[in-house]
Amino acid sequence: MSVTKKIKVGFILLSMFSLFVSCSSNKQVYIEKNHPDLPKGGLYFSKKEYVEKSIPTFVGIKDQMPSPIFDEQKEFVDLYWGAWKLAFDHFRQPQEGSGNVSNYIDEAFNERFYLWDTSFMTMFCNVAYDLVPGISSLDNFYAHQFENGEISCQLYETNGGVPEHNLNKLKRPFYSYTGWDLENKVEGYNPVTYVGREVPPPSYLTLDRLDHPITSWAELEHFKYSGNVKRLKMVYLPLVKYFEALKLYLKQGNGLYITDWASMDNSTRNPYLKGGGCGIDISSEMAMVAKDLSTIATIIGKSKEAISYQKEYKEIASKVNDLMWNERENFYYDLTLKGELVPVKTIAGFWTMLAEIPTKERAQLLVDELNNPKTFKTKHRVPTLAADQEGYHPDGGYWKGSVWAPTETMVLRGLENYGYKELAREIALNHLTSVNTVYKNTGTIWENYAASDITQGRPSRKDFVGWSGIGPILYLMEYAIGLKPNAETNTLVWNINSEQKSGCKNYKFNGVLTSLIAIPNNNKLTLKVTSDKKYTLQINHGKIAKEIIVKKGENTFQI
Repeated sequence: MSVTKKIKVGFILLSMFSLFVSCSSNKQVYIEKNHPDLPKGGLYFSKKEYVEKSIPTFVGIKDQMPSPIFDEQKEFVDLYWGAWKLAFDHFRQPQEGSGNVSNYIDEAFNERFYLWDTSFMTMFCNVAYDLVPGISSLDNFYAHQFENGEISCQLYETNGGVPEHNLNKLKRPFYSYTGWDLENKVEGYNPVTYVGREVPPPSYLTLDRLDHPITSWAELEHFKYSGNVKRLKMVYLPLVKYFEALKLYLKQGNGLYITDWASMDNSTRNPYLKGGGCGIDISSEMAMVAKDLSTIATIIGKSKEAISYQKEYKEIASKVNDLMWNERENFYYDLTLKGELVPVKTIAGFWTMLAEIPTKERAQLLVDELNNPKTFKTKHRVPTLAADQEGYHPDGGYWKGSVWAPTETMVLRGLENYGYKELAREIALNHLTSVNTVYKNTGTIWENYAASDITQGRPSRKDFVGWSGIGPILYLMEYAIGLKPNAETNTLVWNINSEQKSGCKNYKFNGVLTSLIAIPNNNKLTLKVTSDKKYTLQINHGKIAKEIIVKKGENTFQI
């Protein structure tokens, strides 16, 4: 070998060694190995490395789990335990070399894990927040956050990498790889057109991977149970940087936000969004993120930032109300690139209520749609495509009419924001009852369900816990039994609606371990409560609303 070649080989080996040393000695910096720029990642999240922690087993900790009591429908309790048993099959430790930093729950779909799915799965995991890896699942997304704030909504479990075709290696102007119509997709370069604003610098990710910013909502849902201010401090900066990245790439010139198919894979709305149309869901979610950041900033003592984000929230909400409301249809719709309202009525319109965008009058009109048998009041509520729309599938059709746990949960929380608690409970119990019937008939829990009949959706994956655990677990606790925690005020609200014995043993919130049983007797109610700490119990039973101080030890109350 010539001297020149030896020098070149030596230089290459030295460069490779330097890169290896750099990566090895600084494990806290994640490198997206498939991107030519080798961007740094995880800069804003303080947890840098995985500390091994064993995965709990269902048999091993079942006796410590919250144990519901609901004599009115004991099958719901069987369904609850069945859902947890499936969930325990999907708890994972990070694979070596993946760059993941925490144990997590897998979505029961494929070899990737998804930000959209994971955010919702944390919501039923909150019921046992100190026992199972729920909210910690989001750590792995923060740990892979790009230096400019982008977070991929999909990562490989094996190496933490982004699907290679969703990396903007050629530094093209922002684009979607898959396009806007999955049923007639043309993969490759599908550019986004910005109207009335400058084209942003090249992104690391394609539009396909910048999707559904709902992690702030998931974090605040967890906070209701855990009261963990330290965690909010940890995730605040990653959430801020994520919000900034989404504003940079998804904000259209009209102040609303671009999406491709927003995880509603084959929805009939999607082709209308081609090229840079604005989604009512993504626009509402961005308003929600601003509002959530304001809430988190207030909790962690950043009052100036709280005011600033509240202002941003109002600005986005105003744009949604001005441009996306159809006065004739009394509903919120997507916008095409040309600024025209998309003529497809989907469940996405209800994201506005979660973000508290509608006026009280408009919220009532949305509620009227939820109670309309021609559109959203189907046999199993709530379909993702209104039943009177072209392309609606009575047997589901995936996002052409199926009932999905995540959108169901969005609707319920939105209703509660506007005081429609009875309707929220009605829809939740309709879903819980339907899921239970299908569980009895098929022996499992499904990815989605038909809206016009009580059966699994077609197509739909089985054993899907996965986000479909939300109904059997969270809805049983919060809507059937009626237990809703507020860790920030150390208060547990109990909406007692059953005329039979109900409650929960080993219920946990805000570091409190408590067991509660309500026993109706001749128009009276006896409550037996034990607790390891003092807390406030707010009882709502019929016309009775009573606040009780639960003391450490055994307590008995007559209502």
